[in-house]
Amino acid sequence: MSLKASELAMVPFVSVDNMMRLVHHIGMEQFMADLAHEIEVDFARWELFDKTPRVGSHSDVGVIELMPTSDGTLYGFKYVNGHPKNTKEGLQTVTAFGVLSEVDTGYPILFSEMTVLTALRTAAMSAVATRHLANPDAKVMAMIGNGAQSEFQCIAQKAVNGVDTIRLYDIDPAATEKCAKNLDAAGLTLIPCATPEDAIEGAGIITTATADKDMQTILTDNMVGSGVHINAIGGDCPGKTELHRDIVARSAVFTEYTPQTRIEGEIQQMAPDHPVTELWEVITGAAQGRTNGAAITLFDGVGFAIEDFSALRYVHEKIKDTPFYIDFDLIADPDDPRDLFGMVKRAG
Repeated sequence: MSLKASELAMVPFVSVDNMMRLVHHIGMEQFMADLAHEIEVDFARWELFDKTPRVGSHSDVGVIELMPTSDGTLYGFKYVNGHPKNTKEGLQTVTAFGVLSEVDTGYPILFSEMTVLTALRTAAMSAVATRHLANPDAKVMAMIGNGAQSEFQCIAQKAVNGVDTIRLYDIDPAATEKCAKNLDAAGLTLIPCATPEDAIEGAGIITTATADKDMQTILTDNMVGSGVHINAIGGDCPGKTELHRDIVARSAVFTEYTPQTRIEGEIQQMAPDHPVTELWEVITGAAQGRTNGAAITLFDGVGFAIEDFSALRYVHEKIKDTPFYIDFDLIADPDDPRDLFGMVKRAG
């Protein structure tokens, strides 16, 4: 005997296929711009949110994490992994899914894939940081690391900040070739480069997105000139960095949630009291971002739960009255909430 699930038991589920269809329906650049706006909206009400460093389970090959937050009305969390060795095995480095729930009842109102959505929101977050920290006339970006995140970064910077030229570099030339091919119709001038030094030539924005689970020096101090803005987004766990510490030392550093970034970001190389500014303070006007045209600004981006919350909230709104989700029978909902056993018994 099969009993029909009640409406309360049915939770909208966005699969990978439907997420991709939703992105194409809205348009990728518009999707990125929308996500950037929603992140700014939520960062502007930062003090309403629960904030805690993500809960990680680390191994010698990667990490599995939970990223929760709530604004008091909605609660969201993301499950995400980071396994750099996966690429060599034909697997994704990052996979994720997320849930958005009502605080009042505890019932989920959205269950979504977040592998694609995380790539989109990560790029949107970099674009938000760049909008608030880079020199306004910076339209050339060096993209160091041309893996799974690179194309999203480039499109977000074009959509949000009007970047028109991308200088590409990866230690693996095949990755650069892949990235350039994927972006060939994006309306960007693409310049593949043989070295990171070539890539940063003339770039007002440098974005590093590498995956090695190690203390790297993708950029050394002598490579970074005055006036540059850096998005260092590859570091996302203890023992993993991309920049020489001297770059960090002479940059104005901006973070998402500092207690998490001190563990996982570029500033894990620095003293525990190394001065930083949280980006929400710049967005709200509580603190200054770039102080002059010659300053070096560094967004030490490790990803934070409020960004995922913004993305889930956006998707929940955008799928309404569309075919881009299915109802998923997720919640047990007996006629009598005290008789869960009876519901199971009658289903036999």
